[in-house]
Amino acid sequence: MDSRSRGAFWGWALVRNASMEPTLREGDRLLVSYRRRPEVGDVVVARFPDGRLVVKRAAERRTAGWWLLSDNAAEGVDSRHRGAVPEEDVRGVVLGRVWPRPARRL
Repeated sequence: MDSRSRGAFWGWALVRNASMEPTLREGDRLLVSYRRRPEVGDVVVARFPDGRLVVKRAAERRTAGWWLLSDNAAEGVDSRHRGAVPEEDVRGVVLGRVWPRPARRL
């Protein structure tokens, strides 16, 4: 049984910086599925080795885990700085922005 088969189905995330602009902006509130498996192109919530939770785009699945990138390459920290994120540290898949009201799909 993996971690996705236990606990909550959904949760919330808050965007805290500009690393995902223009898709997401600081202050956006997101609905996250903890049971959905990520696919290439999904926006995900992951835990970096230092314990920090981040919102990033799942760019590629590699042997060592997921290669996660910021939509805004000039901002934030992603796999270019930290390497691949192990599968078990990709905590959830963002289903959508709930506030402010979404104007477009992720």
